[in-house]
Formats: sequence, structure tokens, C-alpha cells
Amino acid sequence: MLTVFIASFVFFLLIVAGMSVGYIVKRQSLQGSCGGIGALGVEKVCECPEPCDARKKRLEKDAARRRKLEQQRRIL
Repeated sequence: MLTVFIASFVFFLLIVAGMSVGYIVKRQSLQGSCGGIGALGVEKVCECPEPCDARKKRLEKDAARRRKLEQQRRIL
């Protein structure tokens, strides 16, 4: 009985480790199967009139990444 418990525990541990490696490699926020809150058309969760500094940095980084991808597509 103990071997079944240990085997099950190791199996789930491997599954969680695999998911965490996938998260680290992709560097994307976690989202549900329906696409998360972004699929609803909501850009931010809070009711702040202006985005916080961390969000501004992330938006700037995303915009720079998009510009770089567009430039690479033009070259190809």
C-alpha cells in the first residue's frame, strides 16, 4: 500500500515539475483554458485610473517586442 502512495506522489511531483518547466520556458502568465480574463476584453483587474509602474514597464516591453517582431517579418 505504501508503494502505491509513493508511486502516486512521485507521479504527481513529476507532473508539477513538468508544468513549472513549461511556465519558466514560455515566460507567459498562467491562464485558464478559456484564455483567462484577457478573453473577456478586460485589460486590467483593478479600478485604478492609471496603470502601475510594473504594468507600464510590461506594456512598454511588450510593445518593443511587437515592434521587433514586425521588423523581422519585414526583413523576411
